[in-house]
Amino acid sequence: MRAARLGERDSSIELEKQARFAELVGRRTTHIAIIPPTREIAVGGYGEAVMPLQNRVTPLSELVADPARGLVYGNRGCLHDETGRIRRRYNGKRWIACRLQFRGWQRRPLMQPGRFTELFFLDDATALAAGHRPCALCRREDYARLVAIWRELHPDQVGAEAIDAQLHSERVAPGERRQLRHEAPLDELPDGAFVLRGAAPCLVLGAYLLSWTAAGYEARRPRPARQQALLITPPSLVSVLCSGWEPFVPLLHPTALAAQT
Repeated sequence: MRAARLGERDSSIELEKQARFAELVGRRTTHIAIIPPTREIAVGGYGEAVMPLQNRVTPLSELVADPARGLVYGNRGCLHDETGRIRRRYNGKRWIACRLQFRGWQRRPLMQPGRFTELFFLDDATALAAGHRPCALCRREDYARLVAIWRELHPDQVGAEAIDAQLHSERVAPGERRQLRHEAPLDELPDGAFVLRGAAPCLVLGAYLLSWTAAGYEARRPRPARQQALLITPPSLVSVLCSGWEPFVPLLHPTALAAQT
C-alpha cells in the first residue's frame, strides 16, 4: 500500500511539472494530453515496487526505462513480447512521431500483446534524432510540410514508403541493427540537430551544445568552431531542420531554453 501511495504522489508531481511545461511552450501544447506516468508493477519481497516501462526513446534510438515523461509519442512496430518485455529495437521501417492526444483516442493499457509498442520522446528534436518522422494521420500538417521539403531533397522519392526507406538507410547500419552515425561540420548544423560528444548525445542550440537526459536538457558547453562532429540525426532530417522546421508538437523541451541562459 505504501508503494501505491508513493506512485500516486509521483503521478501528481509529474502532472504539475507537465502543466508548467505547457505554460512555457505556449500554444503548441494545446493539443497535448497531460497524463500521469505509466508504470508497470512488479510484486516481490515485502511489498510492491513501482517501475517505469522501457518505452522512453533516447536520441541514440535506445529504449530505456525512466520515470520522466516526454512531449511526443510514437511507435516503430511491435517491439515487446506477451509479458511486455522489449525484444527488438524496431519492427519494420515505418518509424513515426505523434501527438500525445488525438481525437480522444485512449492508449491504455500500454504494450498490449501483438500491438505496436507505445514510445515516448522528450521532444520532436529527440524523435528526429532517433529517426522518426511525423505521423501522416495525427500530425497531418507537419507531415504535409515534410513531404514538400522531401520533394526538394529527393525528387524521385514519392510517398511515405519511399520516405521511410530513405530514412531507414540513414538511421540503421547496413546488415546490423545499430544506429548509423554520420560525419558533419559542427559549424553548419542547425538548431535541433544532435551530435555525439564522447558517448553522450548533445543538442545543437545556438552557440552551445546541451547535454540530453530523459528529464530534460542540462550542462551546456560552447559549440566548438571548425570541427567535425559525429552526427546522430539522419542527414535528411537535418535538412528538414535547416528549412526552419516548426512542428505542431514541441520541437524542444522547455529545459532547452532554461539551459541556454
